[in-house]
Amino acid sequence: MAEKQLLTQKGYDERVALLEELKVVRRKEVAQKLKEAREQGDLSENAEYDAAKDEQRDIEAQIAELEAILNNCEIIQDTGKKDKNKVKMESVVKLHDIEFDEDIEYTIVGSSEADSLNNKISNESPLGAAMIGKKVGDVVKVEAPAGIIEYKIVAVQN
Repeated sequence: MAEKQLLTQKGYDERVALLEELKVVRRKEVAQKLKEAREQGDLSENAEYDAAKDEQRDIEAQIAELEAILNNCEIIQDTGKKDKNKVKMESVVKLHDIEFDEDIEYTIVGSSEADSLNNKISNESPLGAAMIGKKVGDVVKVEAPAGIIEYKIVAVQN
């Protein structure tokens, strides 16, 4: 059995909304495109039909993937501990890269929510795992291909 995926409440809600959108709206749109393409006659050389079938396949794959995630996830609950300086899931952490003397901010999320373009890192990533449980002022060391990288935790927002 697959390992449970951790999701924030926000991540869970976003996936439920996307699944609903795909099932209710996008499926109907593609069905209409297929109907219109069929009405054009010969399907063997019908680019619109082929494109609609491809889109339908992509939507169904996305639906299956979302359903698998939602059926095998655990929503991270705030445990009620109000330690504002401690890094945990959903924390927004401001780090100072000691070597390059620059600051960067990350949000700690479950692996299926990770999005490097939006500075959302997985709790299972080397940096995410190293930060969990740490406090403002702690130095986090992460092994990377270029060597050990050190970050100082400057701020934690929970």
